[in-house]
Order: sequence, then C-alpha cells, then structure tokens
Amino acid sequence: MEDMPVEEKRVKLELPSAPYTLTKVEKPKFCGKLYFQRFPDGYCSNIGNCVKLKECKILGLKSHDHHVLMQQLLFVALKGLLPEGLRKAIWRLSSFFNELCQRVLDRKRLEELEDEIVLTLCLLERYFPPSFFDIMIHLTIHIGREAKLCGPVHFRWMYPFERYMKVLKGYVKNRARPEGSIAENYLADECLRFCGRYMKQVDAISSKKKRNEAVEDETIVEGSTLLEGCSVLLSHSVHKAVHLCVLLNSAEVEPYIQVHKEELTLSDPHLITDNSLLEKTHLETFIVWLQAKIMSEASEGFLSDTLKLLVKGPRFYAMSHTGFVIHGKRFHTIDANVSTADYGVHIEADSSLNYYGIIREILVLDYYTFRLAIFRCDWANVVSGVKKEDGFTLVNLHDGLDKKDPFILASHAKQVFYSRESESSSWYVVLKAPPRGFHDLELFDESVFMSYVPQDVSALDIDNLDSDES
Repeated sequence: MEDMPVEEKRVKLELPSAPYTLTKVEKPKFCGKLYFQRFPDGYCSNIGNCVKLKECKILGLKSHDHHVLMQQLLFVALKGLLPEGLRKAIWRLSSFFNELCQRVLDRKRLEELEDEIVLTLCLLERYFPPSFFDIMIHLTIHIGREAKLCGPVHFRWMYPFERYMKVLKGYVKNRARPEGSIAENYLADECLRFCGRYMKQVDAISSKKKRNEAVEDETIVEGSTLLEGCSVLLSHSVHKAVHLCVLLNSAEVEPYIQVHKEELTLSDPHLITDNSLLEKTHLETFIVWLQAKIMSEASEGFLSDTLKLLVKGPRFYAMSHTGFVIHGKRFHTIDANVSTADYGVHIEADSSLNYYGIIREILVLDYYTFRLAIFRCDWANVVSGVKKEDGFTLVNLHDGLDKKDPFILASHAKQVFYSRESESSSWYVVLKAPPRGFHDLELFDESVFMSYVPQDVSALDIDNLDSDES
C-alpha cells in the first residue's frame, strides 16, 4: 500500500476586529448606559425601553431618538470605550450636528463648521471602510452652507410633517378607501375648527396645550407648582437664609447693595483691601441695615409696596412642593417619585465660575400679597467636584457636596441632566436639554436653547489621535 500523502494542518489566520466594533465586554457597558439613562421631561422618549440588555441590542428607535443619540448620547455612552482617536472623531461629528441644530446660529461659526466637518470626515476615514462613506455622509459637507442660506433647521426639518402624518393615518377608518377617509375626516375637522371660533367660552379645537406651559397663578410671581404641597415651618436660620437670598437677587433691591458696601468701606478702611471680609460683613448686616434704610425712606417719600414686602421678609410658614414649572422646564426634587430626571440645576456665577447641583426641596415663600418660589440645592464642590475631561464637564454628585448657600430663585435656575460615567463611579457627565417651544424671557439667553456648551474642537490633539493604537 502506497504511503498516503500527509496533509499539513492549516493554521487559522485570524484578522483583528475593526476598530469601530465593540468587544463582548464593551457592549454591555454601552447598552447599560443607555438603559439606565434618565432624561428631563419632554426632552425625548424613554430610550431604555428600546434597549435589550441580555441580547445587547437596540431595537425600535424612532427618528427623534436617533436625533438625540447622534447629538448627545452617542459620544457620552462611548466614553471609555473604543480607541481614543475614534471616540474623538465621533465626538466631533456629534458636536457638528449639535451646533447645527441650535435655535440660534452664528454665520461666522457656520463657516468654521464647514471647515471642521471636512477634517472630521478625514479622521473618520482612518477607522471606517470606504463603503461607509456613501452620499449621505458626503452631504454633511454641504448642510453647513444650507443653514447659512435657509436659516435654523427647526423651520424645515421633518419632525412636524411626521407628526402630522400620524394624524392623517388616524383619520383612516375604512382601510379599503384610505384616501376617502382622510379627505372626509379632514373636512369635518376643518369645519369644526372654523365653527369653534364663533363659540364663546369654548377652547379652540385641535389646539393642544403645551405640556410644560406654566398654569397662570396670580399669586406666584413666576411659574406654577405641580400637585399639592405641604406646609412647613421655617427655622430662624433658614428664614434668614431665604430672606437674604431673595434680597440679593431682586432687581428692586440691587441699588441698595452697592450703597451698603460703600458705607461699610467708609466706616472701616480695612474693608477696602480685604474683599472677603467686606463680603462677609455685607451679608451679616445687610438685612438689618436695609430695613432701617427703607423705614427712613418710607417716611420721606414713596416706595413701592413690593419693595416694602421684600424687605419685611416672608412668613415663617411656607409651602413645600415636589414639582415646579417655569420657562418651559419642569423641575422635580431628587426624591420625587417620577421617571424623569428633572432635578439637575446649573447656575452661572460669572463667566468662569459655574455651579452644578441637585434639587433637594422646592419652597414657595409667602410675602403676604404675592408668593415666590426658591430651590434648596446641594452643589458639587467647585474645587474638587468639577473637572473637564475629553470635552466633557464632569461633576461629583456623591462625595464632598457643598451645602453652603443652598437657595436660589426658581427663575435663575437652568436645567441640566447627568449621565453617570460608570456604575461604580461618583462622577457624572453634565448635559443640557433645550426647553419645549420658545419662551419669551426678559433677557434672551442663548445658552438656554443649547443642549450643551460646545467645546473648542481645535483643542483636540488631532495629530496624535491614533497614539493608543500604535
């Protein structure tokens, strides 16, 4: 018998995974961040319902869910996953769409975005195959110019038409004749709307009330409460703190603040060079000084009743609520039994100092003829509890919370929400959500309508993006 030829065993040639693929360890982390993420009321749907943790799949997303993922959640969920260079390239792409979809656009900034998106696509070419770059990816180069010519995208994107298509599909009662059903019901709806305009004390048909529109309450200066509250007795220290907070943030009291500081510096020359001591003395003596000042001015001339009541202070009994609506935002305390994350607040002390915190209590103060809402918050330590990392603002919401100066006016609060860095981490990424609809504020704040503060992409080290792969 002839010798059989010996078959050499073939060595398996395994190609490395593409850099944009998640490993078996990274997939549960990515899906877990989306599954446990909570959003402010009215910002988007509950994306966690579309996440299957066991299968590590995301199914059933609507078009607006993809919109939110692309603008904010994608690069937050990918934090700590994938190669660094690829993460930054995706971050740049998400930042581009986020800035492009703002309600306030700067023409100079749009020109910069046109240049940046070209560089972003070049960075993506390092990691994605040529088949990824189809015509849809190429169109991102031109949408910056389209925004310059046509204005903000809110006036021409597809979401209003998609919602109205849902209304038209609801008109279909006879599936054999869908066109006739739509025409018949549309005509009936139009006739009812026209006749409703001539009926007194009847709300307009098909005019849906805005979800976070504050209910008119003549007694509350701004905003409205949610659900019923409970009466609480303020201690002397809390009463003094809320009284001082309202005085220092009231427009009618503002002229007296500078006058008081000038009198303090004249009485004690040491306060001129020591600003911290001046501020401390000012806070300790301002209420008593102002009450005496107003009494002397009231006997000499006319003062508004509002100023007199502000200086007198609120009652010791206040109403405690778990929810409040103001400026199109719905706020809840962190202990409220709700499925949304409406407890995050942000206040800007100056151009370089920002405070981030959580709402512990919502108090409505009684000033006899009117009421005023304030929030009691716990703030992240501005020294050790706030940091910048990879273009994100991270805050520590577990350790070293600052409970000094806890009170702020509800009208001054800006809403944020947080995304936890990891299950074991005490650091959270700060994100912002735009309000529902457009609200006429006394002073238009552009940052109110931005879902997050855009970072300077030029600060990224583009030349060394793939240093971690080498």
